[in-house]
Amino acid sequence: MPGLTTAAPFPDDVPTHPLCVVDYRLLKHNDRNEIAKLWKAATELGFWYLGNHGVEREVDLMFDMGAETLDLPLHELMKYEQGDSGNSFGYKARGTIQTDASGTRDNVEFLNIAQDDVLSWPFPTHRMYPSTVNARMSDAIVPFVRKSMEVNNTLLAIFERQLDLPSGELAKLHSTEEPCGSEARCIKTPPSQSATGVGAHTDFGTLTFLHNRLGGLQVMPPGTPKWLYIKPLPGHAICNIGDALSIFSGGILQSSLHRVMPPPGAQSRFERYSIAFFTRPRDSVVLRALKEHSHVVAGACARAPPRAVDTGSTSAEWISRRIKKLRLNNRKGPETWYASMGTEHNGSERRIRPTVA
Repeated sequence: MPGLTTAAPFPDDVPTHPLCVVDYRLLKHNDRNEIAKLWKAATELGFWYLGNHGVEREVDLMFDMGAETLDLPLHELMKYEQGDSGNSFGYKARGTIQTDASGTRDNVEFLNIAQDDVLSWPFPTHRMYPSTVNARMSDAIVPFVRKSMEVNNTLLAIFERQLDLPSGELAKLHSTEEPCGSEARCIKTPPSQSATGVGAHTDFGTLTFLHNRLGGLQVMPPGTPKWLYIKPLPGHAICNIGDALSIFSGGILQSSLHRVMPPPGAQSRFERYSIAFFTRPRDSVVLRALKEHSHVVAGACARAPPRAVDTGSTSAEWISRRIKKLRLNNRKGPETWYASMGTEHNGSERRIRPTVA
């Protein structure tokens, strides 16, 4: 199986950022201590490990499907390329997006499979996919997406209660009654000791449910200029808050800067795969703080910059802008890179122009 940590151990001498370990089973049973741990992680760094999530088998199948698909000839994969218009679904070839203000090319390829296409299978909502995807849709992709949706929806219900929002308020913004940008992703990075995989960014949507076997993910903790690795923890997903949830909460929930670099030490000699599921709001949802529904959110908004609480953009517009501005074919200069950013604009100049390690 690709990307197994047994290929080489994560080195002990690499600076890492410890994440809180949260038990999903305990969250499902409304364990107060576990909910407090989740809340602390979500409001401070916005990243945490999630154990006992019950999606392990489906994740393994997704790794197999992703490796088979991304090993297809490039000319075949390019039939499903995203293009430069801001569309997220489909194949993204290596070297097509910028990773910094200088226009440095990325070093990853990935395939995004729309949640809408999975739920409407075998009838496409947005687009078609390679034959290797279609062949694994029923046994791997549909179960993975449905279970990932359940996990993220459970987390959203907890955040809803913690923010003192009406029951179902966040669920309504993510209902399946209309199209959305939610997607499953398989990412492949070639062996490297220097090339940036994905540049510094905050996630476009609401919640990310990520599965890594090798290192490479780095975070910049708020209040520091340093990049630190997140060490993969066997049997655990890495979860994080995205822009939409940070905005909905008035900035209470943290959408932190992160990037993908080569795995540390001997792990850099191996291909790196990861599997992610991104929950995003319905396309028509306007990204603004839910202050009229919660005194907790309203209080946070009183202390936040105006653009942190009302973007004036729909979810679809927010995602499309960020993807479109990252594409190198659309680059006009450093301003294009800064125009691709999300909630990092709400912080200090350091966060707008992150220091490179």
